[in-house]
Order: sequence, then C-alpha cells, then structure tokens
Amino acid sequence: MSAAPIRSSPRLALVLACAVALLAAVSARPAKASDPLVPVDLELVLAVDVSGSVDYEEAQLQRAGYVAALTSTEVVAAIRSGFLQRIAVSYVEWAGTGFQVPVMDWALIEDEESAHAFAARLGEAPILNGPWTSISGIIDFALPTFGANPFQGTRRVIDISGDGANNSGGPVAEARDRAIAAGVIINGLPIVNDKMQIFGTRQIADLDEYYAGCVIGGPGAFLVVARDFHDFARAVRRKLIFEISGTVPPDAPIRSAGYMPDAPVSGLVDAAAAYAPGCDIGERRLEQRRRSLYNQDF
Repeated sequence: MSAAPIRSSPRLALVLACAVALLAAVSARPAKASDPLVPVDLELVLAVDVSGSVDYEEAQLQRAGYVAALTSTEVVAAIRSGFLQRIAVSYVEWAGTGFQVPVMDWALIEDEESAHAFAARLGEAPILNGPWTSISGIIDFALPTFGANPFQGTRRVIDISGDGANNSGGPVAEARDRAIAAGVIINGLPIVNDKMQIFGTRQIADLDEYYAGCVIGGPGAFLVVARDFHDFARAVRRKLIFEISGTVPPDAPIRSAGYMPDAPVSGLVDAAAAYAPGCDIGERRLEQRRRSLYNQDF
C-alpha cells in the first residue's frame, strides 16, 4: 500500500514559519557571555595613532595602509596558513589620555571574503583626531577587550603604530609590563620622521629604539619600522604577515628588556637599561615645551 500524501494546512505552515523565524533569531542574536568562545589562532588589536602630530593626510595614509594590507593575498595566505586558519581582529585609533576610539569591534577573519568585508567597513569609517600621545592609555584600554570578546586565541597581541613617544597618562613601561604579565604580546610599528611639530620641535630621531626599549614586549615581540608615512603601507603589510604567522622578521630588533624568559618570577626587568634616554623622554620633552611657552614674553 502506498503512503498517503502529506497534506499542507494553514496551521502547519504557520508552525513551520515560526520555527524558521525562531532559528534565524537565535543564529543572529549577539553572543552572550555563556556562549562557547570561538577558537582562533590570534586575537589582534590594531592600535593606530591619530594624535596631534598626525595630520589628516597622514591619518588617511595609515588607514589606507591597513585596508590594503588586510586585503592583500600575502596577509590572507598568512591567515590561512595557521592551525585554525582564522584570526580575530579589532581596530582602535588613539591619542592622549582618554582618547581611544574603537573604530572596528572584534571580528572574525578567515578568508578573502571576510578580510575584504572587514577592510571595506574600516575604509568607510570616519577618522578622528585627538591631542597628546598616550601609549600607556591604549595598552590599558586594549587589555580588558581580550577577556570581553567572543574569541579564544592561541596568541593575544596588541599591535601599536605611532610617530611619537608617550607624553600623557601613566608610564609606558609600566603599562607594557602589565600587558606582559597578562600574557599579552605588544608589537610595534614606529613611524620615524623629522616633520616639524606645531610647537616648533621634531619627534625623537630614535623612535625605533624607544619602541624597542619601552613599548614592545612579550615572547617573540618585534617591531617593523616605517621610515615615513608614505612607507607605512609597506611596513604594515610586512608586519601583519609575520605577526599572523607567529614568526619574527629576521632583521627586526628583538625585545631584550621588557621580557626576559630567564628572569626570576615575573620575567619583567627594568626598561631603563634598554633605552638610555629613559622611557619618560616624551613626558620630559612636553614639560620643557610648556615651560618654554610659559616663560615667553607676549
């Protein structure tokens, strides 16, 4: 005997429609704290300097550099070469104390399509600008975002690019050491340039050495130097390739002070020995400018 045909009814159709709608709502809802974390090869905060020393054209060059790098075949290939073949990325622009703008919230990048989608949204976002330079501020801002996102990375990295030394907020070396103690690596992309600033002074000439001695830290931390803002796109693409693959450029300065595997207990040592002028050079230069302006006759 053949089976009787299944007859549709308005009630059955309504039940099926409700079920489909419920499934869609569940799959589209935001992640909750109780949801399982998505495993990724890397949790990466891209922290980009938009302080007063970075004019709008330079800020655009930085933004365009990241958009181009994230969509490059080399960076996508680096992502796909990982064990899990996916990373989580957020993008924050920063300046002085209290000025940290989360331009792009945490997102999963696992292929060319997701890389292009992230980069497209990033390219359309407005660019803001703020006074002073607080590298310590962006480190302290980024740290808690690792525990608040829906991902679980094999590695956690804060990637800081900037064109000047810390001159506001807390001491940069102390913030760096807090990150290292939390198991977070800090890599750097110092933009070395001698452009005259608004106060008639230039940025420190050895910014790469300052970043090596005072900013980057953690196992395998490294920096890639951009020789000016026009060199930024090349530098950031190169840095991301090594960063994502978990390797270190053969010619990159390796951190020797902020993280010492054989150091007792904490693995942290005094950063002053790594950068002779002192990690507070930015604060001292700013104070000198303020005193000079105060003593001027108007």
